[in-house]
Amino acid sequence: MTETRAALILVDLQQWILGMHPWEPTPAAALVGACARLRAGFTEVVLVRHLHAGGSDGGPEAPAGRLHERVAPGPGDLVVVKHGLDAFEGTDLAARLAARGISDVVIAGLSTAHAVAATARTALASGYRVTLVSDATTTVSAAEQDRVLGQLAAAGAAVRTAEEILSGRLVTGS
Repeated sequence: MTETRAALILVDLQQWILGMHPWEPTPAAALVGACARLRAGFTEVVLVRHLHAGGSDGGPEAPAGRLHERVAPGPGDLVVVKHGLDAFEGTDLAARLAARGISDVVIAGLSTAHAVAATARTALASGYRVTLVSDATTTVSAAEQDRVLGQLAAAGAAVRTAEEILSGRLVTGS
């Protein structure tokens, strides 16, 4: 049997994105708390930052572009900078995951309907086992959250709560 290795991918937990909307169904503060709890349970962590290619957002050191302090990069974490929705598109994320022998990805962050969904779809198409964290992802409405998580589950992703993941339930049937 092949050993599975999981990485937690935290998407777009930057100050300017966290402050964009009154996120639903999980408000920004609760989302960051759930992501911080998840982060503590993983040895392989990927932090994805969205930066505007032309620097119109002030660049990587601008206060608004910094990752929330509760999920700031630590030793050994991978940091990926993207310029679009998908954390795989135009980045070296796939190569970096392959170099670490990652077979499973757990995705959390913002926004479920956009960057999280795009990243999950590419991960599924690339052969990763994908788990989405229902209470550590959020979007602009509970209805949109349910719709997008349902679509991704139909495409093959598992959907779990942070508590389920931390207790070891990553994929359907485990």
